[in-house]
Amino acid sequence: MSKKYVVLGAGMVGSAIARDLASDADSVVQVVDVSAAALKSLEADDIETMQADLMAPAKIREAIAGAAVAVNAVPGFMGFATLREVILAGVDVVDIAFMPEDTLVLNELAQDKNVTALVDFGVAPGLSHVLSGHAAAQLAQPDKLFIAVGGLPRKRSWPWEYKAPFSPVDVLEEYTRPARLVEHGREVERPALSELERIDLPGVGTLEAFNTDGLRTLLHTLDIPFMKEKTLRYPGYVEKLLVLRDTGLLSQERVKVGDLLVSPFALTAQLLMDAWKLGPEEEEFTVMRVEVSGRTADGHCRTYTYDLYDEFDPTTSTSSMARTTGFPAAIATRMLAEGQFEKHGVVPPEILGQDQRAFEALMEGLTARNISITTTVETSQVRR
Repeated sequence: MSKKYVVLGAGMVGSAIARDLASDADSVVQVVDVSAAALKSLEADDIETMQADLMAPAKIREAIAGAAVAVNAVPGFMGFATLREVILAGVDVVDIAFMPEDTLVLNELAQDKNVTALVDFGVAPGLSHVLSGHAAAQLAQPDKLFIAVGGLPRKRSWPWEYKAPFSPVDVLEEYTRPARLVEHGREVERPALSELERIDLPGVGTLEAFNTDGLRTLLHTLDIPFMKEKTLRYPGYVEKLLVLRDTGLLSQERVKVGDLLVSPFALTAQLLMDAWKLGPEEEEFTVMRVEVSGRTADGHCRTYTYDLYDEFDPTTSTSSMARTTGFPAAIATRMLAEGQFEKHGVVPPEILGQDQRAFEALMEGLTARNISITTTVETSQVRR
């Protein structure tokens, strides 16, 4: 019996998810988006399309009727309302919308509806959290978590040396939202773009890393006294962002220009739309490091280090960011449809990572799609 999957959003990642799901002989995949042009590119892949404005709750309910699992791949500002509507409809869902709201507030609703909502299930948050949860579960006393991740163009072009696989609005919001960290067991805030450092990574070289608000659900689900997440860019990038921020060009507060009230943030995002646009055949890569350290049950110090490096796939013309964000979500979507993970409620990726069978299934799925993660485990005896 065929399974119906509905992908809400036909952007770069939503389209990659849809194509992956459509490769199953027993699947029916429908993609819903307001853009006719975005949907048209999917018609050659035996994917059903529906043009609809997903800002309207009735359209969401119509779109997901009869779905085994829905995928929430709308822009972040629409994410929470869309996720809530899918849960209300009683449909299991995998979410990659990266919304600013706390998805855990929908946990009781999801449980009441017997729905499994896997949230933040991309690369970071997503795969980063899966690895964090899995490593923490191997330790009797985890004490430190560090995540560093970035997507970058292979060709470094002045002035930004950066291309955004997502909307510049979503990227710029990461640079303005305070970063929540954990220090000495307490949640603290640091400004975005702060605590700049340089990190050497295999296959890439030296990148700069800065605070962003990427821990999200990890703040509430893992009891680790020191946790932080940083974004990776080519050296020199942050200095340019600080010029924009300190000039006021990232401010949401409108200013009067002639007879008009203009949002500097909206104007900056619009101007960067072309400058940061990733070309359809432009080579780029994704790099991520996750480190979790602590004590084992027998008293040893142990550190788990996971390194991911992935590149643009020229055979399918699929960007690395679409692969590393979309494939974990597609694999998780199948897992829900096939009953391989049945915990009801709003489930962050780190909770799935603590389920050994689910973790292994996800890793096997990624390996089959040529996404490799190198794992290093270092153990030393505690000095007394």
